[in-house]
Amino acid sequence: MSRIFITGSADGLGQAAARNLLAGGHEVVLNVRGKQRLDAIRDLLDQGARVAVGDLSDQGEMEAVADQVNRLGRMDAVIHNAGVYSGRQVLPVNVVAPYVLTALITRPDRLVYLSSGMHLGGRPVLGGLDWSGRGASGSYSDSKLFVTALAAAVARLWPRVVSSAVDPGWVPTRMGGPDAPDDLRLGHLTQEWLASSQDPQVLVTGGYWHHQRRIEPHPASLDVAFQDELLGELERATGVALPGS
Repeated sequence: MSRIFITGSADGLGQAAARNLLAGGHEVVLNVRGKQRLDAIRDLLDQGARVAVGDLSDQGEMEAVADQVNRLGRMDAVIHNAGVYSGRQVLPVNVVAPYVLTALITRPDRLVYLSSGMHLGGRPVLGGLDWSGRGASGSYSDSKLFVTALAAAVARLWPRVVSSAVDPGWVPTRMGGPDAPDDLRLGHLTQEWLASSQDPQVLVTGGYWHHQRRIEPHPASLDVAFQDELLGELERATGVALPGS
């Protein structure tokens, strides 16, 4: 059985994935923004889940989360599930946090990054962005293009780690809204599968997945020059470098 860390797991797809993985016998480490959110996962904690507390819109707290996770032991997989749809925190939560946590958490065997079909409308333009969240910059679509490129860059630079990006579909979560047309179960199934299955498909790095099917992402996400530019911008903004292979 695997030890799996899931960000943004107080509700939505992250909590649903955590429930299924726990039920499957895996050791699960959850993440909530603050101690006031612990009640939302109390039953999972009672089932043996562990938790790393920290707000992923703040770099200091991102770093504290990485430290808490590392103190619990090496993870077999990390699912970068946390995300916001609008406002000043889009870039910090959707892009900076996955980058910082990837750089600082002891390297797992598998990394899963939550993208979106909306990444196809993202702009591969990095100039003028405020990665800190002090000002609004970068759309949700932009952020999902960037995190898809991050997943592909990690697959290239860390060949012994299986790095994947996932489009969970438009599902009825708090973010997606009650009228979202896609199947909620399918929305988290692929993340669980990529994090824990021994299916040979899962063990091939660099995939962009939708409902357990590998599909083509935005071409810019596969552009090595754009990937390197993105990593350079994130290192400059955070002072945290992604370790080499």
